[in-house]
Amino acid sequence: MPYPTREEAWQLLNEYTKNESLIKHALAVEAAMRAYARKLGESEEQWGVLGLLHDFDYEKHPTLDEHPQKGAEILRARGYPEELIRAVLSHASHTGIPRETRMMQALFAVDELTGFVTAVALVRPGKKVAEVEPKSVKKKMKDKAFARAVNRDEILEGAQLLGVDFDEHVRTVVAAMAGIAAALGLAGE
Repeated sequence: MPYPTREEAWQLLNEYTKNESLIKHALAVEAAMRAYARKLGESEEQWGVLGLLHDFDYEKHPTLDEHPQKGAEILRARGYPEELIRAVLSHASHTGIPRETRMMQALFAVDELTGFVTAVALVRPGKKVAEVEPKSVKKKMKDKAFARAVNRDEILEGAQLLGVDFDEHVRTVVAAMAGIAAALGLAGE
């Protein structure tokens, strides 16, 4: 089967995910993946679909022994391309799937960072993602109590894996998220 369309990916995401925060996370990762695809001359549609689908199984299978492995099984059963399935598996370090393509590296690089940028935006007075600066992200990363569930090492490792300056990486992700700020609930009050 060829890559699913965005509409097919959106339907699958909504079939398995009802939690609004998880849907917003998928949209944020999709936007960041599309931004990197544009920067790197890759397929925005394919990279965006991967961003939408990377955690589609998480609500039903939130444990390390199930996510994203159960999702991979579902994608295989539906005939999705192996390249997409391996990329979904590679975003989770515990699967041991090496991140050998730019698409896999980009997914890993933007996944945790989109969640952290969201958290930073939500504590700002205006609650606008467009106002999040790299220095704010770095400052909040030092505060271990802030957004405790976000793995800071993976955020840093992701930028290194992509070979981009950390500040540039944050700016790319913030700009991508700002482009869909209303859908993310981060357009400001």
